[in-house]
Parts: sequence; structure tokens; C-alpha cells
Amino acid sequence: MASGRSRWALRYSSGKKETNVTVTVTYPCHSQILFGVRLMNDAMHTLLKQLRLSGLLSTLTVRLQEAAANSLSHAEFLEIILQDELAVRSQRQLGRRVKVAGFRELKALDQFDWGFNPGFPKKRLFDLAAGRFIRERRDVLFLGPPGVGKSFLAQAIGYQAIKSGFLVLYRSIFDLVRDFLRDDLVSETDKVLSKYLKPDLLIIDDMGMKNLPKRSGECLFEIVMRRYETRSTIMTSNRPLEDWGKLLGDVPSATAILDRFLHHADLIELKGKSYRLNHRTQGEPLAEENGSDRPRSSKPATQEEAPSVSKPATQEEAPNDSKPATSGEAPSGPARKGKTA
Repeated sequence: MASGRSRWALRYSSGKKETNVTVTVTYPCHSQILFGVRLMNDAMHTLLKQLRLSGLLSTLTVRLQEAAANSLSHAEFLEIILQDELAVRSQRQLGRRVKVAGFRELKALDQFDWGFNPGFPKKRLFDLAAGRFIRERRDVLFLGPPGVGKSFLAQAIGYQAIKSGFLVLYRSIFDLVRDFLRDDLVSETDKVLSKYLKPDLLIIDDMGMKNLPKRSGECLFEIVMRRYETRSTIMTSNRPLEDWGKLLGDVPSATAILDRFLHHADLIELKGKSYRLNHRTQGEPLAEENGSDRPRSSKPATQEEAPSVSKPATQEEAPNDSKPATSGEAPSGPARKGKTA
């Protein structure tokens, strides 16, 4: 739009007398409007940076143009730019809390393959994701065989808790024990303990994978005792409760842990087939249990969740016997019944 002038000739009559009036209107060009926006943006740039309003700053130019085009009132314009700033801050806070939580995989409940084991208590699990048990300072214990999805569900509930504004920390039982049994922990005991006591929700994964080192029971009991009725905890285990004394190597500690933990806990038993065993490709070695019991949906795997199947064969895999043994040569694999050299 070019700048210019428009003129209108008006004729005014009063009785027998007529008067001619010329009205001239000058309007700015489009570039002049944008130039004014740019100058206003430059003038506020430093102030917005000093006030740490980076979300508002990133959208200000577009919002000024929108306000001019739609003739927004001052109140409407202020509401829009404040919403922009709030949205950016909320997204950044979510990213920081997810990073602090330390999830092994970032998943949501709607990505879970509910059709694989249809007997799972879907409604109950979504109720947990709503976060009421955290507000009531209750605990949750997932029990079930390897591969049914305990780790997936625990982390998905934790991620939803973060989106609801809660602080979450995810650790495997091995990481937890390692944190407390470090040789250089003498001067940092309170700091490490505070790390486990502060979150609104603590997720302790992989309980029962193998026997734990000495004093593991003392470490776990310290955390459970101090969080009892003050914070919420989720634990996952593939071993029955009566085996916990053997796993910890300390029956009295295991008894005390379960006594407090189960007092206000929702016990959820997940029974079904192993997702990994059912979906592994022919010839693929069995995956180690290390936290991979996560049924996935049929959606394509992302870079973080793509299973690694390109590693060289391990000792547990069958040897390569594709070459026939020649006469006089021993076969490359171990001798098998029913075959001659």
C-alpha cells in the first residue's frame, strides 16, 4: 500500500446558501507501519531481556502486527502477550523437571500397547496418572513377571505427574544403592539423602533383578521410613514379597520396609505375556532385563526407543555352523548327537 492522500468534495447547503468544502485524508504506507513496529520492538528489547521475558520477546513483533491488523484493545493485547510468556515458561519448566527426573525412557500412557495383555487394569492405571495418590501421600507397588510393562507404566505415571506440577525422581534400585554405598559418601550423606526425600514422587525400579550388596536393606529402609506418610513412592518388582529378605540379604530390614511401604500402598499385580519375547525377531538374542520391560505401541520407534539388534553375536548365541565340515575336519560348533564328523 503506497502512502498518499484522498480528497472528498462536500457540498453543504443551508437554506439558499451553498458552501463547498474539500476534505483531505492522508494515510501511511505499509512500510511505515512496519517501521513503527520495528522501532517499538527495538526500544523494548533491552527491557524485556532485563526482565527475563524471553517468551514475550520472541512473539512481540507478530503480536504487534496482529494488534494493528485486528484493532485489539490494550487489555486484549496485554492478555495475549502474557499468555505467550506463560506458555514458554511452562514448557521450559516441564523440560527441566523431566531432565531432573532422569527417566530411562520418556513415555506416555497412550503409547502403551493395551491390546497385548488386555487384562491389565487400565482404568486403575489412568486413575494413578491423575495424581490423586500423590496428593494423598500414598504409595504404589507393581508386581509382575519380566516384560509385561512395569517400568513403562511407572515412568509414564511419573511423566504425567510432572505435567501436573509434581517433582519426580526415577532411579533403579541399583542406582539407589550405588548412590548410598559410594566410598566418598561420608561428607555427602545428607545431600544424597535429601535428593531422595525432596521429590513428591520417587520411582524405584527393577527391585528383584538380582541380590543386592550388603547394607542395601539399610539404605532402602532409610528412604522408605523417612518418606512414609510424607511423600509418595512407586516401586516395581518381578519377585514375590516373600523373596525380598533374600534379595536384600537382611530379613529384618525387608520386613520393616514392607511394613511401612504397604501400609498406604496400592498393590497392582500385572499378569500376562512378555512383550519382548513375543515380539523379538527370529535369531535375535534375548534382551537383558535391565529395565526394558516396556510394551510399546505399534508406532515407529524413535531414536531413543529403537531396539539395538545390530550388535555382534555374544557367547550365548548359537555358533555359526553354516559351513559344512569337510572330511578330516572337526565341525566348528560343539558336537551334536545324531551327527557324524
